[in-house]
Amino acid sequence: MSVRLRRLEYPGDHAAGSRAQVLYKLGVRAEAEGNMERAARWFRKAAEAGIPEAALRLGGVLGHLAEQPGGKAKASPEQLLAEASRWASGAGAGPDKVMLITDLLNRQQRLAARRALETVS
Repeated sequence: MSVRLRRLEYPGDHAAGSRAQVLYKLGVRAEAEGNMERAARWFRKAAEAGIPEAALRLGGVLGHLAEQPGGKAKASPEQLLAEASRWASGAGAGPDKVMLITDLLNRQQRLAARRALETVS
């Protein structure tokens, strides 16, 4: 009796989910290596593919980029914080989300204070 192997077929969502998880893991690796621009790119793609954890991590990375003096980011710190807030607000619920939104608000206050001091000087 011969055994015939079959290739298991998965619904389309499985392949898309696997790809999104790979994108998320690439973001985690880039963040661990300190490459925040690359991490933001991977987390954004994973978040767009529906990974809620990626949306939270993207919010945190964008907040970090907003505070980098002379950063390579093409967007202004205000734009980065606004995008971070949008991603964080759509990322589900939980204590991590509350902590991230609180952190983003603190970053916005520090940025506003810095801008105010620059105009006074």
